[in-house]
Amino acid sequence: MSAILSADDLNDFISPGVACIKPIETLPAAPPPENPYELKFSTETPFPTDLPPAQISLTDCLACSGCVTSAEAVLVSLQSHSEVLGALDEGPALRLRDGGAEGRGQGRIYVASVSPQSRASIAAAFGVAERTAGYMIEQLLAGPQGLRSAGKHGNGFQWVVDTNMAREACLVLGAEEVMSALEGGNQDPRKPILTSSCPGWICYAEKTHPHILPHLSRLKSPQALIGTLLKTTLSKKLGISPDRIWHVAVMPCFDKKLEASREELTDVHWDGEGSAQKKKGVRDVDCVITSKELLMLAESRGIDFAALPRGPVVPAPSAFPDSVLNAFLFPPSASAHSNGDRAAGTSGGNLYYILQSFASHHPGSTIQTTRGRNADVVEYSVVSSSGESLFKSARYYGFRNIQNLVRKLKPARPSRMPGARPVGAVRKPAGKAGGSEYAYVEVMACPGGCTNGGGQIRVDDPIVAQRLGHEAQPGPQGQKEWLAMVDEAYFSGSETDTSKSNGVTGGGSNGQITVDDQPDTVYGISPSRIKDTLAHWAEITQLPLDQLAYTSYRAVISDVGKSKVSETERVATLAGKIGGGW
Repeated sequence: MSAILSADDLNDFISPGVACIKPIETLPAAPPPENPYELKFSTETPFPTDLPPAQISLTDCLACSGCVTSAEAVLVSLQSHSEVLGALDEGPALRLRDGGAEGRGQGRIYVASVSPQSRASIAAAFGVAERTAGYMIEQLLAGPQGLRSAGKHGNGFQWVVDTNMAREACLVLGAEEVMSALEGGNQDPRKPILTSSCPGWICYAEKTHPHILPHLSRLKSPQALIGTLLKTTLSKKLGISPDRIWHVAVMPCFDKKLEASREELTDVHWDGEGSAQKKKGVRDVDCVITSKELLMLAESRGIDFAALPRGPVVPAPSAFPDSVLNAFLFPPSASAHSNGDRAAGTSGGNLYYILQSFASHHPGSTIQTTRGRNADVVEYSVVSSSGESLFKSARYYGFRNIQNLVRKLKPARPSRMPGARPVGAVRKPAGKAGGSEYAYVEVMACPGGCTNGGGQIRVDDPIVAQRLGHEAQPGPQGQKEWLAMVDEAYFSGSETDTSKSNGVTGGGSNGQITVDDQPDTVYGISPSRIKDTLAHWAEITQLPLDQLAYTSYRAVISDVGKSKVSETERVATLAGKIGGGW
């Protein structure tokens, strides 16, 4: 989605869409028609002709369904590498000493979170391993040769967090949500449960298919979860307000900027005491920049990204204010978790973990895969040793495939014709799995998954052409080959530690994945450890985990182009037309 759009490519004027009324609302009223017989005085102020461009915020866009999802990426000018530099230059940073804030000035604490897909994009662009790319990003954001070496106050980021830690928490909670839905019946989310970590897919569902909303997972995405964890913990432990914690996330797609702008992901929903009187809350993620904008950030400060040290920052940052969360967010490199197996894909492995979790409760079961109409549609079944299908799920990537899924889930409408079949009741071919038969579906807007996000480095970018030379071939085929290199970089840190694959042998020619049972470990993740850590987090904040880790969605209904006539006026008009009158 929005692969060619960037805030830096835009002109000063944003042309409104056909149904977008926001720019029109900001224009001054036009003067009344001139009266040729009226005297005029030279002191009158003429009607302005050089009006400033209309300003449209991300909140305005999310409140209107007049624009399609792809156009929303145009409205991301509020979040860019320029905003990061502006935030760093606002004033001296708040200093930490002995696990607490030094003094009570007005300085800020700067924290960053980085996605593994962005690290993979940087790794492929510079020809290094994914872990090495992570070190380079950390050196830029927090190291002495990075952002700290320039700027008005020499500020950098206090902590750089890997979103994989939040991803593991999301996997464990997501599996629990699916198991609960299978046992609970009609409570939301309903079967089949659809992933909610892709903001492009969420915007599409909210604006065009409200009937999908009861099926969406209520779990926050890793970006949103890590943002809530950082701001809640730091504000409680350091005794400062959330607006003094500035959080930037490095993500693979522009739509993550839209996610960060959601009103549901602000301190209003977790800081009841401090936000009760606020009309607008403080975001859990203040700014999102993409992989490509990360390089622009370095260039704006005159930093040669390729020349940055390729090891950990020295001296190491101070410990996180809570020891339990410090061990969770910053595990030793020897025990750091990888990005998972190739069979899990490059979008976090939500579906794969749920399959492994379900299969671990049924010893001897296997996971069978069946490719759909294209490579971005795959069906999965957990099959018992006797051949019985226990759990069906699927993966749908790309909007063409998503539309087919949504069509299957659309409820039928009763026909107005007596005895006729309900409208939309399509008979599914025998033997084919209909959408309603799935228990879980992993949905992503980008074909190929998150490594193909619109904010990633592309094959036709100068940095790729410089490294690959004549091997970099622009065009669809060249981009496909480049994406394969990014995927290879994504899994470069996973293949060095096969002990975390939970005994998965991978999908062979027979389309089967075997599962070896291991106590308290699913897909290399310990659910009990994750649950204990989350319980500790809830205890620190004195808030229930449901309030911290889950969110909500709403149908976005637009009034654009609709009559503003009230229901009473409409009835009166109809009565007048038929001669009744009032």
